[in-house]
Amino acid sequence: MMPGTSMKSDTNIKLPLAFILYALIALVAAQIILFVNNDLLAAGNFRIPDIWMGAHFLLLGYAVMIAMGAMYQLVPVAFLTPIWNQTFGFIQFLVTAIGITVFALLLGLKPDQAIYGGIMAIIGIIMFVIQMAKTILRQQKRNSMTLFVLGAITCFFLTIVAGFLLAWNFAFGGVGNHNTILHTHIVLGVAGWFTLLIFGFSYKLVPMFSLSHGYSMKWAKTAFFTYIAGLLGLIGSFWTGSALLSGIGWILLLAGFSFFFFDIREILAKRIKKKLDRPFSFSLLAIHIGLGVHIIAVGLYLFQVSNQLIWSWLIFLYVMGWIIFSILGYLYKIVPFLWWTYKYSERIGKEKVPTLKDMVNEKVAVILLVLFIISVAGLMLSGLLQLSIFLLIFQALLALTSLLYTISIIRVLLV
Repeated sequence: MMPGTSMKSDTNIKLPLAFILYALIALVAAQIILFVNNDLLAAGNFRIPDIWMGAHFLLLGYAVMIAMGAMYQLVPVAFLTPIWNQTFGFIQFLVTAIGITVFALLLGLKPDQAIYGGIMAIIGIIMFVIQMAKTILRQQKRNSMTLFVLGAITCFFLTIVAGFLLAWNFAFGGVGNHNTILHTHIVLGVAGWFTLLIFGFSYKLVPMFSLSHGYSMKWAKTAFFTYIAGLLGLIGSFWTGSALLSGIGWILLLAGFSFFFFDIREILAKRIKKKLDRPFSFSLLAIHIGLGVHIIAVGLYLFQVSNQLIWSWLIFLYVMGWIIFSILGYLYKIVPFLWWTYKYSERIGKEKVPTLKDMVNEKVAVILLVLFIISVAGLMLSGLLQLSIFLLIFQALLALTSLLYTISIIRVLLV
């Protein structure tokens, strides 16, 4: 079992919170952009500048920035080593936030000039990679989580390289096969960076939030190496055109995710806390959705389903149902803890302070998380059936829910 039962670290709370607050604004911006362009979604047109803008505000602006903020807080806890240079972290935040904002806007407004915003975003991301590498490599005793986080950071760097090549193609052309690089970019980012990172931190957060003890994590290394092999196989199939390699890749990805699922199931089976918090349960639901998407992907491969609309919406479900839902659930636990620790931990016993449960209205949280589920399910069905009016309604609901969720998180900081 991994050591540590809290998320307290010596990181200046303003650093992770800066990333989180920017990310919440980007989440709302992304959903508004997608709402305005819902007609393109209804037609299944995902490779359109306006959709790219919304997608990159969602994945870079929201998910990546949340991941960075969380890592500034959790890496010192998980690896028992302080952040290498916190001042460097604040500079990295500014460079990355400006770069992502400019890049996403240019993708929608002037794609041929997006490379200029992309360069600044890449500089910020490389700064982050340097920060994390210098922090993690100082760890005295390596563990399975080290593999997942370093693997995720490596995939992240390669994702950015592929993204830069795509931006270069828009601006100047002449670099490789655009579709091959695009597919590589998506797989490295979505299945590589985000999934490996969520795997790694779930091994820390799931036992913490469920108060589990005595679990083995026996499948962790197998899950890592199997999933990496699946990534290599699938990406290799893009470059070689091998259907066999594609099938092997999909099956290995499913196997790797299944091994992770087996470990999480064992951790939960050995928990002391019988009634789990609802936001945390939402993150556990995301694991089931992620596993389900992998099963469906293998099924589509075996039955040779190549319909672009189906695959596009399956990627949407993976992004929203697995990645975004995981983040939404964990964030409801992490932000209150950070703020409570910062504001009240040293005042215990000296005066009356609110409890962690007082920081979040769980009834409101449940309503919002259910609305997220309804929105995503409705969007999936509307998109697959190409029902424009319902797609408009559910995208509006998702945008509104994202705004209300953001307000609910910000209200924690006012307690």
